[in-house]
Amino acid sequence: MKPNSMPAIVVKESGSKGEWNVLSLEDVPQPSLKPNEVLVQVEACSVNRADLLQRRGLYPPPPGASSLLGLDFAGFVASCGPGVDRWHAGNRVLGITAGGGYGRYVAVPRDHLIAIPENLSFVEAAAAAEVFFTAFLNIFLEAAVQSGERLLVHGGGSGVGSAAIQLARTADIPVIITAGSEDKIACCKRLGASHGINYKLEDFAGRVLEITNGEGVDAILDIVGAPYLSRHLDILKTRGRLVFIGLMGGNKADMSLAAVLTKRLRIIGSVLRSRTDAEKASLTRSFNERVRPLLESGKVRPVVDRIYPIRNVEEAHQYMLADRHFGKIVLTWQGFD
Repeated sequence: MKPNSMPAIVVKESGSKGEWNVLSLEDVPQPSLKPNEVLVQVEACSVNRADLLQRRGLYPPPPGASSLLGLDFAGFVASCGPGVDRWHAGNRVLGITAGGGYGRYVAVPRDHLIAIPENLSFVEAAAAAEVFFTAFLNIFLEAAVQSGERLLVHGGGSGVGSAAIQLARTADIPVIITAGSEDKIACCKRLGASHGINYKLEDFAGRVLEITNGEGVDAILDIVGAPYLSRHLDILKTRGRLVFIGLMGGNKADMSLAAVLTKRLRIIGSVLRSRTDAEKASLTRSFNERVRPLLESGKVRPVVDRIYPIRNVEEAHQYMLADRHFGKIVLTWQGFD
C-alpha cells in the first residue's frame, strides 16, 4: 500500500447512468483531517439501499462529501485534527456520514460521533448507526409521534423498520407494519409490532382501517412513495403526519388535496444524508441523550441478518437486492489486514 493511502470499495463506472456498475477493492488516498475532524479506522459498516442507488449513478453524494459508498460506520479513533479534545486514539465510535463508510478510514466532524456502548460489538454498532438515527429522527423529531398515537411503518423487516418498531415500543407507541412475508411479520411482532400486514396478499389501507376500527393512524413512515399516496391520505387521522423517507415505488402521483386541508394533514419529506453539519451535530446530541441509553441498556438492539467480509461486498449487495434479509446486512474489515 502507498503512503497515506487506504483500501476501499470503489465504484468502477461504465459511463451510463443507471448501469449496475462494478465494485472493486482498491487503494485510494486516505482522508486528510480538517480542524475539528476525527479520523476513524472503520471496522464495520452496513449496506443501505442508498448504496445500491449510488452504485448505479442515481444518488450522488452531496457536494463536498466523499465519493465512496457507505453512509455509516463503526470503528475506533485513529487520530484527531486540530480543535478536537473530547475524542482520543482508541475510542470506539459509531456514526453516520454522507459518504466514505466503505473505506478503511473515514474523516468525520467531531460532533457527529457517538461512543459505542460497551455491550455492542463493532458489527452491532454499524448495524445500529444509520437505521436508528433514521428511525429516531423521523418518528420523534419530524413526525413528533406521542405516546398512545398509532404509527404505520412500511418495510417492517428492513433495518429502519426493525429500529422503528423497537424505538416506538419504548415510547408506548403502537406500531402497525407492512412486510412481504409471514416470516418477516412474525419477526416484527417479536420486536414489538402490534399488527402486521402482508402487502403482497392484502390491501394494507383496508386492513389498517379494520385494525383501528375505522379510525386510521396518526403517522406513517413511508418508503414507497407515489403508489401509496392516496391511500395514505385516506387512512391518516385528523392532524396526521405522512413522512416520506424513500421513494422506492416512484415519485410522481396525482392526488386530491381535499383531505390534506379538511384533515389538516402534514406531508413531510425527510433525508438524512444531505443535512448540514450543524443539523447532524444537533441530531447526534439528541440521539446520544435519548437513543444511546436504550442501546446501552439493551432495551433496543440492532438486528443483524448477515455479515460479509468487505471483499464480498458484491455478494452483500446481491443479497439485499433479493430482499430476503430481516434487519441489517453488515460489511466487516475483520481479518483483512
